Amino acid sequence: MASFHISKQLKLATDRGRADKPGAWKVICGVLLLCAATSIVAPAQTFTTLAYLSETADNSKAALAQGIDGNLYGTTYDNNAIFRGSVFRITTAGTLATLHTFDFTDGSNPTTELLLATDGDFYGTTSFYGASGVWEAGTVFKITPGGKLTTLHSFCSQANCTDGAGWPGALVQGADGNFYGTTSSGGAYGYGTVFKISPYGRLVSLKSFCHQATCPDGVSPRAGLVAASDGSFYGITELGGTGLPSCWQSPSYYGCGTIFKITPKGLLTTLYSFCVQSGCPDGSSPSGRLIEATDENFYGTTGSGGAFGNGTVFKIAPGGKWTALYSFCSQTACTDGSNPQGGLTQATDGNLYGTTVGGGAYGYGTIFEITTSGTLTTLHSFEYGDALPEARPMQATDGNFYGTTWGLDFQSYGTVYSLSMGFGPFVSFIRDFNIVGAKAQILGQGFTGTSAVSFNGTPATFTVIHDTYLSATVPAGATTGFVTVTTPSGTLTSNKIFRVTPQILSFSPPSGPVGTSVVITGESFTGANAVVLGHNQTPMSFTVDSDTQITAIVPSGATSAGIIVHTPGGQAKSATAFDVTP
Repeated sequence: MASFHISKQLKLATDRGRADKPGAWKVICGVLLLCAATSIVAPAQTFTTLAYLSETADNSKAALAQGIDGNLYGTTYDNNAIFRGSVFRITTAGTLATLHTFDFTDGSNPTTELLLATDGDFYGTTSFYGASGVWEAGTVFKITPGGKLTTLHSFCSQANCTDGAGWPGALVQGADGNFYGTTSSGGAYGYGTVFKISPYGRLVSLKSFCHQATCPDGVSPRAGLVAASDGSFYGITELGGTGLPSCWQSPSYYGCGTIFKITPKGLLTTLYSFCVQSGCPDGSSPSGRLIEATDENFYGTTGSGGAFGNGTVFKIAPGGKWTALYSFCSQTACTDGSNPQGGLTQATDGNLYGTTVGGGAYGYGTIFEITTSGTLTTLHSFEYGDALPEARPMQATDGNFYGTTWGLDFQSYGTVYSLSMGFGPFVSFIRDFNIVGAKAQILGQGFTGTSAVSFNGTPATFTVIHDTYLSATVPAGATTGFVTVTTPSGTLTSNKIFRVTPQILSFSPPSGPVGTSVVITGESFTGANAVVLGHNQTPMSFTVDSDTQITAIVPSGATSAGIIVHTPGGQAKSATAFDVTP
């Protein structure tokens, strides 16, 4: 049977002077009903309210992130009556502390989750203000686990906000160590940007949206990006595209959102436009960041549209093949939920987990589980006292899910909750790829006394830094696959595969005509599935001689270019070009 902190719900009602009102009794009675109901829907689950954000903050729109200390870190949109927002830390037992309160000059009202970077610090964005003093500007910031905040960039610092403005999305760290993100407005045309920013604050705009009439490339890429295994970034826009102009009244020609792919150099490809049919059965206004699942497809949600008009879950392949998985409000009174906003999380069981801000047994949102084939199960229905989960739940390395809620009004503040599904502990990575000889940063628990770490079966040297954090050197001969850590309490397996990225160290000869046999020397070539000559991606026939050597043949029609090797772990490009001679 599910457990719930009924005492906290009672305290919530009485502390706020509403115990004699119908809403308060709805909370109390609903809790008792929920305990019985959830034992039928999902008997293995345990839902717990860890903290009420009114104690130190207010409410949250953002998912949580796990730090190297094993604690969880998040942001609030408001903080009490100040309306500036904050960064907080919470233990898995529910001890909450505010680390930083924004003061407008360093931004305000963060809405996106924090990113744990390879330096052990967190990086994030605020929605408004900053040094420019412009209301809908926003910032990019860095904050240490101890709470020292550094503003890296204030948007709208250039004339006409060509550097971007307003509601920046969540950040992602690229292979080059830089951070990549989005803004929902600003840029060269005023409709949002994709940007790159260094850890020291140097910002470069890579793409400005709506460079053509009717905005076929999209408008307002608010959710941020996901770094994919193919080396590109994938994201969504809330508006624009080539779908029907039925989502917003002004301007009326905007479409209902897109899915796009963009390279680290800014080359954008629109993969899909929503609402291509009347009524938007495929969904409209995508919400929340995409995720790349273990099957290498991308999964996401739309906040509206679908067969019943209340949002969808969808799948899209890297090449653009789109598949509808589920339309919400398919049940009477939308007991399956409605209007998902925060995207999805893939858990260790392979299924996807998300939230809706409406529907459920009490009308205040749900937590749901959905398989990659589209079978949905409602796990929890929120009530008045813990309403409106706008962010996806995240799975921490103890196996449990943790999340935040927004709350209904100034008398029903947000919460931090946990949901146990009986999943065991695992290990995770700050960055799930690297080359042989580099450090892999591994998160988990119970690392003190660890006796072994292996990469897909290949033993690695390692150093335990904390009980919740260790580093391991990617060993020679390691191949892409799961990482295991042997602790005194047992062997923990990673929730994701670790991609061992190939390296090209040299090739010989440096030039030659069509038909020349080229010996490529490097690392991590096992499983190579393509070898091409650069600019035109001209395929070369090849043989993998060993993990450190490939022999390839210069093909007909080839022109001088760098050599690129593709493997399951990623791709490697030679530092110099092969010169094709007559």
